[in-house]
Amino acid sequence: MAEHRQSRKRRYITWGVAGAAVLAGAGIAAQTSMAATTWPAQKTYTGRAFDACTAPSSAAMKAWKTDGYYGGAAVYVGGKNRGCAQPNLTASWVKSVNTLGWKLIPLYVGAQPPCQTGSSPEKITAATATSLGAKDGADAVAKASALGMKAGSPIYLDMEAYDITDKACNDAVLAYVRSFTKTLRAKIYRGGYYGFSSSSAKAIATATNKTDLPGNLWYALWDGKYTTTTDWPWGATQFTNHSRGHQYQVNSKETRGGYTITVDRDAWDAPVAIVG
Repeated sequence: MAEHRQSRKRRYITWGVAGAAVLAGAGIAAQTSMAATTWPAQKTYTGRAFDACTAPSSAAMKAWKTDGYYGGAAVYVGGKNRGCAQPNLTASWVKSVNTLGWKLIPLYVGAQPPCQTGSSPEKITAATATSLGAKDGADAVAKASALGMKAGSPIYLDMEAYDITDKACNDAVLAYVRSFTKTLRAKIYRGGYYGFSSSSAKAIATATNKTDLPGNLWYALWDGKYTTTTDWPWGATQFTNHSRGHQYQVNSKETRGGYTITVDRDAWDAPVAIVG
């Protein structure tokens, strides 16, 4: 996203390092093995989506849906590093836009890497990574549930760019992500992750140990290409079968149905929230 977690301006100034259905078979096993219960059927959306710092008004969402260009919208459900106020984001708003046909993508801005440039209200440390991941995972589920996003929904953990060659830093991030995702799955929510193809997403995609890592990967690669396949940076068999999102353009100021919103554009082929 551009800086929906903290502030668009600050993100582009501080974090210039970014250069950047069903889960695949292994993903299904990872998801279902965490709970001795039947998982709700996954709700998948394939098409164009956007993410905006603040959830737009119901009127704007209605106008944009009528326009027909986008079918999915990411919303920031919580996290101490969420950067924008969300006056519109309520359970009634979620119900209303779901009725309009929007497919919602829940995003949680959790703790950020210890080696990341810039300050964050919440940062991971080696000592707190696991406990903090569990705490934030439980909070993410509580926030999504309060908005009417039911069990079986995905929650995408937002991890901004960092130096993944810093082993201590990367190890702490992966420990946090594993704990966060394990907590989600124990509560019957699907694990998702947003990160940069050059760093934070790469760390997940290339990790040797896949235990408790998210089953859905949303990668930021600002190449202007509306695809989740032709520019996929990693192995063709990874995150297949409706498990990918691609943020391909940021800070796009668009007017649809008389409402102007600055959004980031996404190509989507992955789980979305179960509402209603």
